[in-house]
Amino acid sequence: MSKLTHTGESGEARMVDVSKKADTARVAKASGAITMSRETLDAIVENRMKKGDVLSAARLAGIMGAKRTAELIPLCHNIALTDVSIDIDVDDSLPGLRVTSTAATVGKTGVEMEALTAVAVALLTVYDMAKSMDRAMTIGQIELLEKSGGKSGDWKR
Repeated sequence: MSKLTHTGESGEARMVDVSKKADTARVAKASGAITMSRETLDAIVENRMKKGDVLSAARLAGIMGAKRTAELIPLCHNIALTDVSIDIDVDDSLPGLRVTSTAATVGKTGVEMEALTAVAVALLTVYDMAKSMDRAMTIGQIELLEKSGGKSGDWKR
C-alpha cells in the first residue's frame, strides 16, 4: 500500500510538503447546477429579484470563493491564482442555472479545489439571493470536469 500523502507519522492529518515540486502551469475546470421554479429562473434572468443582480453577485462571489479556498478547506495550500472565471448559463431543461468555473495558476500544486469552491460559492449565492422567492431550489452536480498540469498530467471527465 502506498503512503498516504496527507497523513503524518502518527496518522494525524497534515498538509503535504510541495517544496520540492516544480512550478508548472495548472488549470482546473469544475461545474455545478441549481434547479428552481420557472418563475424564479425568469425573475433572475430578467433581473427582477429584490436583492439585485443575482448573476453578477454570483459571479463575483465565485471568484472570491476561489481566492479564499485555503481558508475554508483545512489542508489546501494557499495558491497564487493567475485567473479565475465564472460562467453562468441558463438551462431551461432543469429549469435552473449551470455554473462553470476555470481556475489557473503557475505553481507547485493544482487548482482543482479552487475551481470546485468557486462553483459551490457561486451556487450558494444564487440560493441566498433568490430564497425569498423559492426555498425549494436544489444545488447539486458539483464536479471536476478537467485538470491539466503537474506530475499527474491531464485528466478529463
